Amino acid sequence: MSRRARTTVKVDYVDLISDEDSHDDNEEEWKPPETKPVPSASAAGEKKPSKRPSKPRVPKNESAKRATKAPKAGLKQEKPENKVNVQAGDVKPESTMGGPSVRTKEERKSFTVTKSDKWAQEGPSFAGLTAKKEEEDDNYAFDEPALKKQKTGCQSSVPSKPSQVLVKGELNMNWDLMEVLSTQTCVVRWVCANVVTLLREENTVPFMVRYRKEMINHMDADAVRDVQLVYEELCALGKKTQSVVNSLKKDGILTAELEKNLRSCRSADELDHVYTPFKKGCKVTKVRKAKALGLEAAATALMEAPHTLDLRTWVKPETEGLSSVEEVSTGVLHILAYTIAKDPDTLTYVKTLCENDNVTLHSSVTKTAIKEKEQEKSQPSDKKPAAQKNKKQDVDKFHLYFDFTSTVQRIQPHQTMAINRGESLKILTVKVNIPDRVKKMFAWWCVNNRWKPKTYTREEHQALIKDSVEDSYKRLIVPFLTRMYRTNLTKTAEKESVAMFVRNLRQRLLVCPVRGCAMMGVDPGFRHGCKLAILSPTGQILHTDVVYLHGSRNHREAEKLRHLMIKYSCSRVVIGNGTACRETESFFADLIAKCYFHPLDVSYCITNEAGASIYSVSPEAVKEMPDLDPNLRSAVSIGRRVQDPLAELVKIDPKHIGIGTYQHDVSSGALKAALDGVVQECVSFVGVDINICSETLMRHIAGLNTGRARSIAEWREQNGPFFNREQLKLVKGMGPKSYQQCAGFIRINQTIQRAKCPPPPAMPPKPAAKKVKGKANAAVPTHFNPLDQTCIHPESYDVAQRFLFLIGGSASQIGSEHLKQSVDRKVGSSSIDELSTTVGTTPETLKLIIDGLTQPPGFDIRQDFGQEDFKRGIVSIQDLQVGTVLTGRVENTCLFGAFVDIGVGRSGLIHKSKITLDKLPISQRRRSLALGPGERVEVRVLNVDAQRGRISLDLIRVLH
Repeated sequence: MSRRARTTVKVDYVDLISDEDSHDDNEEEWKPPETKPVPSASAAGEKKPSKRPSKPRVPKNESAKRATKAPKAGLKQEKPENKVNVQAGDVKPESTMGGPSVRTKEERKSFTVTKSDKWAQEGPSFAGLTAKKEEEDDNYAFDEPALKKQKTGCQSSVPSKPSQVLVKGELNMNWDLMEVLSTQTCVVRWVCANVVTLLREENTVPFMVRYRKEMINHMDADAVRDVQLVYEELCALGKKTQSVVNSLKKDGILTAELEKNLRSCRSADELDHVYTPFKKGCKVTKVRKAKALGLEAAATALMEAPHTLDLRTWVKPETEGLSSVEEVSTGVLHILAYTIAKDPDTLTYVKTLCENDNVTLHSSVTKTAIKEKEQEKSQPSDKKPAAQKNKKQDVDKFHLYFDFTSTVQRIQPHQTMAINRGESLKILTVKVNIPDRVKKMFAWWCVNNRWKPKTYTREEHQALIKDSVEDSYKRLIVPFLTRMYRTNLTKTAEKESVAMFVRNLRQRLLVCPVRGCAMMGVDPGFRHGCKLAILSPTGQILHTDVVYLHGSRNHREAEKLRHLMIKYSCSRVVIGNGTACRETESFFADLIAKCYFHPLDVSYCITNEAGASIYSVSPEAVKEMPDLDPNLRSAVSIGRRVQDPLAELVKIDPKHIGIGTYQHDVSSGALKAALDGVVQECVSFVGVDINICSETLMRHIAGLNTGRARSIAEWREQNGPFFNREQLKLVKGMGPKSYQQCAGFIRINQTIQRAKCPPPPAMPPKPAAKKVKGKANAAVPTHFNPLDQTCIHPESYDVAQRFLFLIGGSASQIGSEHLKQSVDRKVGSSSIDELSTTVGTTPETLKLIIDGLTQPPGFDIRQDFGQEDFKRGIVSIQDLQVGTVLTGRVENTCLFGAFVDIGVGRSGLIHKSKITLDKLPISQRRRSLALGPGERVEVRVLNVDAQRGRISLDLIRVLH
């Protein structure tokens, strides 16, 4: 009997609807939800260890007995020819020959999938899947046959059918998952199917973007993360819907029509709208009271056979709610109004009316804020407490929105975020205005079309139907539309804010490092002095000190500075942009102008010190610099941010780096997940030398985590440096999937390793006490492999060797001019497509191999990005004139523009209306490469407000 095919499924669900939400007939105005801390993706994705006893190991000679074992109950026994091995992009029949059992390291849960017609039917979530643990595997490689599940190679840009069949019956909803995913992300269906398949197989985003380009249609990392986010939201919606259905079924109130409405919902808001009246703990609404009195039959008769309905027969004088015809009519009205408000066709029609009209959002100042502002004016400023002064400042910040109106289609994301913040501070009040003509058209359509009775209706019954429509619109539909618009606007604004954070962080991390010179980091200050740290070209701490540059002893302190800089040959100074920054800059500028540091040619730059103080007291800083004062650690961090920004900034929580806007108004969980993904992307794409990088930096490599990074550091301490990537397989916790994800982003610098020590003849076995199961007997080579210092993945080493043989080169010539010429001649005589067919790979993989072979050892993609600007003089804001053309560096970008440091102590603003596509290079017009921190730009001064410290700039061009 052949083995069942497996595929990996991993979905992190987020509960989008709180069970504590309440629904009232008198709906209150929508308010922006308070941000609550959300557990990180890693914490949410952890699984508790199974309590089931482990399966006993079966000897090899008993494999035949196990093969003939009867199948479990409920599983259909398949013939060998009906088995498929579901891979990403290809289908291969499983081998039907019995053989020794193969053990694979347990890193993830897998599901046994039988090839059955159930896949084509709509069934419950994960229908036909049975949880099963993977087995252990002693030796693994990328070139093994199809029984290795971790391989996700694809030889075609068009997906095979299993990628789509795989998700056919995943969610038991009344819509197709791939179709909805494709519609919401604007990505073609087959690409969505492949992305979902890769995510289920636990592939990381950097791995997919670099090594699975054909499968994802060359999408960038941001686009892949968008698909991942929407996919997780849809899965969470499906899970929540199933939970709601089970709860209602248990309570005995689930009907076929209600279940259909629930499974037709495509968003959490729609699900909440349908489910809210039936929640446990929800106070009894008017419709539930009417139904409890038995008036649902009367409401049905009003629509189906109004000529037979006589409301007087329902009157019961002794019963509250039925004591008169008016009360009976009111109860029928509530039932019919609720039915209208929950009807999907009705909601679709009213949404269409609103989309075709001008729905506006209006904000105005609250009476409380006006009253407090008047009281502050009447009170003398010298007697005002600090709290009142801060409150006045908060009110003044929102003066643009005291009487603000905009259509929901044209309102900008930063305006939405500002209005939401003002509303949460009780400074603004917000209202969604729906035109009256929408109400008129909706009422006419309901009375004459959708909710028109089937037979003749008396005048009083017709009036009751009309009143029900009006009550439904005013009491239920308008609040629903208000919540929908406010929620959608907030989601869009938060998404744009997070995207801005992502772009800014990527630009900040990819700033080109300044290497090859000693550097002085300065953390400026007044009372406590300026903290200094002199760093070697490799970032080692040479000297630390504290100098007082802004007192009466500044001449003596200048002598100390000159002595230290000449002693350590330090010609670069990095000043943090905190307190006393401009005064410290002026001090150094004066000394440089006097040639005080002769014979050194000293220059300085100002860098963002956001997060340095937080990092200086963190456990990582204490572990790295245990003997230093926290203030001196800040100076070390400031200097290293210019020497190697990526290696230093990954030690700091991304939200403390000082990028983006409204970070406290967006979901902390979504922001953290997005920023952590960008850090992983940047670290992986730059690549790290596994023998010299810190443990903190290793944590952010795709496929690694805190535990695996610690294991690599421990292995490196016990066994010495790594000599090739294959040795990573000996590290505790490094299974096939982890190795596949991280191997391509890890470098082995052979020049440095040969200088340190020659490779040993053989790797000694680990001590028995620390022996890892399945690792000690693994045959791992110990020689250097020149391909390990490139971006070529180990799974493509055979292809790379074939290509080298084809051009007559060798791996020892990587990065040489001779090899580059050989590659250019071969590519010039044959196309990439022809060469890829010859060596048996895809064009994209061959392009990656060519890049890896022709790039010099130690190649850094950050060399194409700008460095920090070092200068020798200072300019003030009073020196600026309208029309002056300057160069500067983008400091931060936000939803309404970009702030540029032009060296005058105040950043100027380029409004987003001045950042047009014709001013950006073609390569930067893509979403992931928009104008961001670190970009050097040429600007023109439009306006200078020295009193308020504001400078308006116009973008001329982006400099390279």
